[in-house]
Amino acid sequence: MTAAPALAPLEISGRQELTFAKALNLAMADAMAEDPTVLVFGEDVGTLGGVFRITDGLKQRFGEERCFDTPLAESGIVGMATGMAINGMRPVVEMQFDAFAYPAFEQIASHVAKMGNRTRGRVRLPLVIRIPYAGGIGGVEHHCDSSEGYYVQTPGLTVLTPSTISDAYILLRDAIASPDPVVFMEPKKLYFSKGSVDVDELRARYASAARTGGAAAGPSTIGQAAVIRAGTDATLIAYGPSVAPALAAAETAATEGRSLQVIDVRSLVPYDEATIDAAVRATGRAVVIAEAPGFASMAAEIAAGIQERCFHSLAAPVLRVTGFDVPYPAPKLEHYYLPGVDRILDAVDRLQWEQS
Repeated sequence: MTAAPALAPLEISGRQELTFAKALNLAMADAMAEDPTVLVFGEDVGTLGGVFRITDGLKQRFGEERCFDTPLAESGIVGMATGMAINGMRPVVEMQFDAFAYPAFEQIASHVAKMGNRTRGRVRLPLVIRIPYAGGIGGVEHHCDSSEGYYVQTPGLTVLTPSTISDAYILLRDAIASPDPVVFMEPKKLYFSKGSVDVDELRARYASAARTGGAAAGPSTIGQAAVIRAGTDATLIAYGPSVAPALAAAETAATEGRSLQVIDVRSLVPYDEATIDAAVRATGRAVVIAEAPGFASMAAEIAAGIQERCFHSLAAPVLRVTGFDVPYPAPKLEHYYLPGVDRILDAVDRLQWEQS
């Protein structure tokens, strides 16, 4: 396959009301327009535009050589992406649902993650594996797994997960620009959430890179957590689909006279321990919130790290609010499983306030 010439960006500009899905679509379209080596493929991503329509219109705009459907063979999709990345392309592949990616895990863990180390950095793989994940859509098993734990436990992978419209665009652009493989976890329940963003401002971060082929103008979000709500009494640490309930809990707590800070981790690997540790040291109390089962999880790692590094600043043990250690439940039961405002506030109440 030969690289196609660069194209002009989509005619969309200024402040726009975008869905999370459209922000992801725009990120891929802009990256494909600026860099002819970027291409998109996966199951039903071409003609249909993906089951969640995240790739809608890309085949029509860029042609079937740069956005195309594949057989139902996830291992083959990632294997082909690996070969393309070795030969100078920047593939962005879609796993249709979280658990559908498991057949590709051997390729991801044994080859994608290890190629750079295996070749002492001589062969790097600039590819992105997009994975819709987590629950909240009334789906059944194989459609609602929080599978980030498998990827964060695999050295050699960068793992990102956005929670806002603007981060959907920015994190995906940063993932595509990365010289190394990125697993990009998309909270599917956020796909059709809406927000107002300045498209020109988002694109400006990458304008110099488009002109020069160099780094983006703005700082990369890879390895950067964000403090998204100020607070002084305790810190809520969340990522992806759990950020919204964390913010809602903080809003409710404020009406009860308690000030909760909220951190969006955004980049699971590399992990921004400097920002998160500084936040926890300032409040002295922390609750980690995640949809995945809690045992041996990302939430467990965050809690353990804080207790190791911030022990002398803590007024109470770090607590976790997570999914339960069971297979994902049937749709009518998922509201019991997912971390919600009540469970988060119950954990906050257990942060040993009587010792203040």
